Amino acid sequence: MKTALIEDSIKLGFGLMRLPRISGTENIDIEQSKKMVDAYINAGGRYFDTALIYEGSEVAAKAILCDRYPRESYYLADKLNASSFACKNEAEAKNEIYVSLERTGAGYFDFYLLHGIDEGNHDTFNRYGIWEYMKQLKAEGLIRHYGFSFHSSPERLEQLLNDHPDAEFVQLQINYTDWDDPIICSRKCYEIATRHGVPVIVMEPVKGGKLANPPQSVRDILLHANPQASPASWAIRFVASLPNVMMVLSGMSTLEQMEDNLSFMRHFQPLNVEEQQVIEQAVSASKHFDNIACTACHYCTPGCPMGIHIPEIFAVMNAYKMYGNLQEARNDYGWRPGGAKASSCIQCGQCEEMCPQHLPIIRLLEDVVKTLE
Repeated sequence: MKTALIEDSIKLGFGLMRLPRISGTENIDIEQSKKMVDAYINAGGRYFDTALIYEGSEVAAKAILCDRYPRESYYLADKLNASSFACKNEAEAKNEIYVSLERTGAGYFDFYLLHGIDEGNHDTFNRYGIWEYMKQLKAEGLIRHYGFSFHSSPERLEQLLNDHPDAEFVQLQINYTDWDDPIICSRKCYEIATRHGVPVIVMEPVKGGKLANPPQSVRDILLHANPQASPASWAIRFVASLPNVMMVLSGMSTLEQMEDNLSFMRHFQPLNVEEQQVIEQAVSASKHFDNIACTACHYCTPGCPMGIHIPEIFAVMNAYKMYGNLQEARNDYGWRPGGAKASSCIQCGQCEEMCPQHLPIIRLLEDVVKTLE
């Protein structure tokens, strides 16, 4: 096992991807976000995660964190994205860290990641020499540790860890519904990282919020087991209980979500045997719902030529699948996704290329048209 990278923080990481927005705008609510940062740090949290492509996140990190706390009092993670929507060439890719440093005012990044490696972009990271560039940045003191976030097959992960044994950590999508999913393969990827002695940072522990608001049958199972525990607490504790998990990221959007997460992560207790059995029951119950596995990461939207708000459309469709109210779903569809409807899709495929969940977005949008338009 590689040397422990974090030993002085609670196991909950603050993901700055889904910060609260001022009502009716796309602007991040800085004052509300400051309160969330303060609550997190006061509870013993030190790990913050942002990225160049998280709209407004790096600038907000400067205002809510970097300008307000001594630099040595927190860890800040950022990412280099070599996908076509983030950069046009090698020079732009390698300049991303300087853009991110300017936006955050952090001076250096404690953790820096090759962002979102999948089947569509892994060759680009190689062609641009990003792996060697990471070592250069570390030698220059601009980053302290480097690793990568990953959205591909177990076989690809095995290859990457064999080819780059100096990678110090890997960030994986893990939650209890994806643990044995044949596409996400959370368990297999976790076991590969563990076998290589590489600590894991978990992303999407509540699957973009879906496990915080699960179907009623799943909720009933969890509430029966512990009426005081939120559905989100079960999901986060499941992944935090894995021995090789170094940090669990949660993209919290409200102070209430922060307070709930801190209530069980401030003094974290792993799931016991009986609680593991409850999770197994919840997984079994969740398999009866054919929801679209969108996590609302919005990677698909920046390059959409028609400006379709794909995650918002899928959220409306999932609400219909879960609750069966067609009229309410059609009413929501009339305003929630904005002006561009699913029928605006020109099937260019850009969205499918960028989707970390490998969703057949074009076909799913066609289903939306048939159901909601």
